[in-house]
Amino acid sequence: MRRPRLPGAGPRLAQRQARPMWVWPVVSGLAAFVAGTVLVEVDLAPDGFAGRLTRDVDIDAASSLLQVVAGSAITVTTLTFSLTVVALQLASQQFSPRLLREFTRDPFTRAVLAVLVGTFVLALTVLRNLRLGDEAPALAVLAAFFMGLVSLGTVLGFITHIARALRVDAVMSGVHGETSSAVRLVHPAPEDAGPPPPPAPGTDGLLVTSRDGGFVRYVDHARLVALARRHDLVCHLTVVPGDLVVAGNPLARLWARGSATAPVLDEETAEELARAVRGAVPLGFERTMEHDAAFGFRQLGDIAGRALSPGINDPVTAVHALGHLSDLTVVLLGRHLGARARTDDDEVVRLVLPGRDLRYYLDLVCGPLRRYAAAEPTVLVALLRLLRDAATAASTRAHRSEVLRQADLVVAGTSEDLLPADRAGVLDLRARVGLALDGDVVAAYDDRAGETRSA
Repeated sequence: MRRPRLPGAGPRLAQRQARPMWVWPVVSGLAAFVAGTVLVEVDLAPDGFAGRLTRDVDIDAASSLLQVVAGSAITVTTLTFSLTVVALQLASQQFSPRLLREFTRDPFTRAVLAVLVGTFVLALTVLRNLRLGDEAPALAVLAAFFMGLVSLGTVLGFITHIARALRVDAVMSGVHGETSSAVRLVHPAPEDAGPPPPPAPGTDGLLVTSRDGGFVRYVDHARLVALARRHDLVCHLTVVPGDLVVAGNPLARLWARGSATAPVLDEETAEELARAVRGAVPLGFERTMEHDAAFGFRQLGDIAGRALSPGINDPVTAVHALGHLSDLTVVLLGRHLGARARTDDDEVVRLVLPGRDLRYYLDLVCGPLRRYAAAEPTVLVALLRLLRDAATAASTRAHRSEVLRQADLVVAGTSEDLLPADRAGVLDLRARVGLALDGDVVAAYDDRAGETRSA
C-alpha cells in the first residue's frame, strides 16, 4: 500500500495562488514605468527598421500619439471593467453570488487589466520625459504604439472571453472541474486512505477550542502529525474544511498515546499546543473550494435552485446542473469517504480526521432540489437519474442504502398535483434506481428513445 501524502505546504501554496486582483496590474505598472524611463534614453540608428518607422515623428507628433494611447487605455479600462461589474451582478442574481470569487480569480481578466494598466503607465511615463527642442525618443514612442495595438487586441479578446465565461454552461463546467479536483484532493483513493481511524478514547482529552470565527479554510495535516509526534499525542480533529466555526467551538481533542486521559502538561505547554492546533486550522469568512469539495456541490446546487425560482423558471438549466452533479457523485463514490487516520514515520496513528460521507453529499444535492421541484417532474426525474447513476457506482451496502433512502425521499416529496402521466415517469425512474441497486444495470438504462437519459 502506498503511503498517503500529507498535505503540508500544499494548502499554503494553494492559498497564495489566490492573489488579490490588483497584484498583476501593480507589477505591470511598475515594469512599464521602468521601461518607459529607460527607453527614452535609447537612441536608434536612423537606418534601422525602428528608425525608419519613426523617421518623420517629431516631438509634437510623439506627444499627440502618446496622449491618444494613454487616454484610450484608461478610458477603455474604465469602460470595460464597469461593464464587467454590471455583468457579474446580473450573473450573481441568476446563478449564485458564491461564484463571483471565481470570476475575480480568472487569470485572463487579470492579464487584460495588467496590459491596459501597463500601456497607460508606459505612455504616461514617456510623455512625462518628452522635452521641447529634443528629438522624439523613437524606441519609446514605438513601444507605446505597439502596446496600444496589443491593448486593443486584449480588449477584443476580453469581450469574447467574458461573453463565454458568463454562459451558464461555461460557469457550470468551470465549477465542475474545480470540484472534481477538490474531490480527488480531499477524498483519497481507497488504497491511499491509510489505516482505519481508531475511536476516540473518551471525553477526557485536552479540548482545543477556537478563538475566532469563520469557515475552516484547510487543515495542515503534516503540521498536526509532527506536533502530535513531538509530544507523543494523538489528535482527534472535530472539523473539516468548509465547516463554520465560531469562537468557543471545539476544534480538536488531544490524548496521550495509548491512554484514555488527557496528557499531563503544564499550563504553558498546553496553551502552546492549543495555539499550534489553531494555527494548523486557519479560518476565514470567505469559503474556498481548494480543500472543500462540498462547496462545489453547493455552487452547482445553487445554480439549479435559482433556475427553479419563479423569477427565472428554467428547469432545463437545473437538469443540466444535476447532470454535472451526477458525474461528480460517481467520482465521489470511487474515493474514500468518511473519517481517516494519519500516521507518522513510525506508522503510529497521530491524527484522526473526520470526513464527509455519502449521506452528507446526497442530502446537500437532493434535499433542497426535491423540495423546490416537488411539482416539476422534469427535475424530479433528473434527480432520480442522478441516483440511478450513483446506484450503478455504489459498491458498498452502506452506499446502496443511502441511495435508496434518497430515492424514496424524492418520491415521497412529490406533489399531489402532478398529472398521472408525470407521476408515472417519476415512479419509472424510481424503479430503475432499484434495478441498478440490484445489479441489473442493463434494465435500469433500457428505454424506448433515450427519454430516461436526456432532458
